[in-house]
Amino acid sequence: MRDPALEEVFARRGAITRIATELGISTAAVSQWRRVPDERVSDVARILGLAPEAIRPDLTAPPPPKPEGQPRMATRTALRRRRRTKIIATLGPASATTEVIERLYRAGADVFRLNFSHGSHEDHAARITMIREVERKVGRPIGILADVQGPKLRVGKFQAGRVTLQTGQPFRLDLNPTPGDVRRVNLPHPEIIQAAQIGTSLLLDDGKLRLRVTRVRPDHLETEVVVGGPLSDRKGVNVPDVALPIPALTEKDRADLDFVLPLGIEYIGLSFVQRPEDVAETQRIAAGRAWVMVKMEKPQAVENLDGILALADCVMVARGDLGVELPPEEVPLVQKRIVRAARALGKPVVVATQMLESMITAPSPTRAEVSDVGTAVFDGADCVMLSAETAAGQYPYEAVNMMDRIVARVEQDPDWRRLTDASRPAPERTSAGAISTAARQVAETIDAEVIATFSSTGTTTLRVARERPGCPILGLTSSGVTARRMAVIWGVHPLEVSEIHSMTEMVARAVRAAQHEGFAKTGDEVVVTAGVPFGTPGTTNALRVAVVR
Repeated sequence: MRDPALEEVFARRGAITRIATELGISTAAVSQWRRVPDERVSDVARILGLAPEAIRPDLTAPPPPKPEGQPRMATRTALRRRRRTKIIATLGPASATTEVIERLYRAGADVFRLNFSHGSHEDHAARITMIREVERKVGRPIGILADVQGPKLRVGKFQAGRVTLQTGQPFRLDLNPTPGDVRRVNLPHPEIIQAAQIGTSLLLDDGKLRLRVTRVRPDHLETEVVVGGPLSDRKGVNVPDVALPIPALTEKDRADLDFVLPLGIEYIGLSFVQRPEDVAETQRIAAGRAWVMVKMEKPQAVENLDGILALADCVMVARGDLGVELPPEEVPLVQKRIVRAARALGKPVVVATQMLESMITAPSPTRAEVSDVGTAVFDGADCVMLSAETAAGQYPYEAVNMMDRIVARVEQDPDWRRLTDASRPAPERTSAGAISTAARQVAETIDAEVIATFSSTGTTTLRVARERPGCPILGLTSSGVTARRMAVIWGVHPLEVSEIHSMTEMVARAVRAAQHEGFAKTGDEVVVTAGVPFGTPGTTNALRVAVVR
């Protein structure tokens, strides 16, 4: 049911067109409104020459009583998220200006992704500059994910540009660079020929075509077409059955990292991971300058999940490529397995790809997509990601806003809290793990408004986030780099503060920060945890309770 005040606004001649033109969005997006969004009221009032209360009468009414059991984070101040699960938005042609990036941040984006499969170094450097401009303007730390391309396996070209392969026909893949035809084509990857065996499956064009190897020779593979269809120049090749002797980082990736790491990013998105050694190599290159976020997109990576997670800083369930190489019915189970394993280790986990895919061309998502986002939140993901929706779609702002609304609504549901508590991993059998568990238990027992963590590297904050407490987490750090890295961690409101030197100073600083950021008021209790001595990475051994005076 549309707001009656909005119906009166839309009844004015040309109102929808004027609003869309002034705000730089489509008339279809405006028409979808059920009421004027909070952040749009003043702009729409100015455009139409009306008082804000004429557009949104509810803004002048007293706030409704807080529903029993609703998370405390649901009604926080401006630039404070009303949800725990974070949002990553990919930048691209549809989001290439400072103004759009700021709108996406205010709509709910916590981290921005730069996709190095597209764009030049100059493009990415300009976007990093824009993000930092927005960061200074809003006064909040913003994370940047540099997602490197990884190896791209492709067939060569055809004489006519494309062919149609028939099911059951023979087809050869060889090292000959001559343009192919309906009988053969170049496969410029000898590693695939060396690794393949009789019966190995090859998937072409994102899995649309399937070949089965019938004969292996030193310079070519003879195959049978199992699933036919049209095949054109340079289409991708996936080999789900075997581990390929190909490193995760290409020369292009190395050059991209050499370029972007000195500019200051928080996370490296590592593609084509198959084994722990791929992660170790990237960690050596990163040298502590960024967290390595492993993209789980190959069956071999899933088989080596424990070893890969042990070396990674965070992980992404990249369901696009994973869905090509795995049977579709396996993807939801693998997603849950990866999320569960990452949560047990206290490492941030992102669920990505096709979450609101229809919003690339439509102002609202399908109900199935909404349920998909909700499932990721119920599973316990730290973060959900938008790709083409914000990089190249027609409705980037609406996509982020919709993602924010879905996540916030799911987290208000009592079942979400019950499932979150029920799926909490067992405490780590260390003193640091015991302190983090105790911080959550104390906060729940005394009904504390917030848990404040002091951490130089983010380790203490990660341990507390692993507990999924019922109250918000205020992540305090003297490192701007660490504050930005915390942008991907579940439930954390990161804040950069000056260095502290004593427990007394730590407690006083935590109380002031909790008040200033709107988490607590006079008489409220704050749980504080940190590692002592201060500035020593990896220690979490102090717990205090303070009352706001």
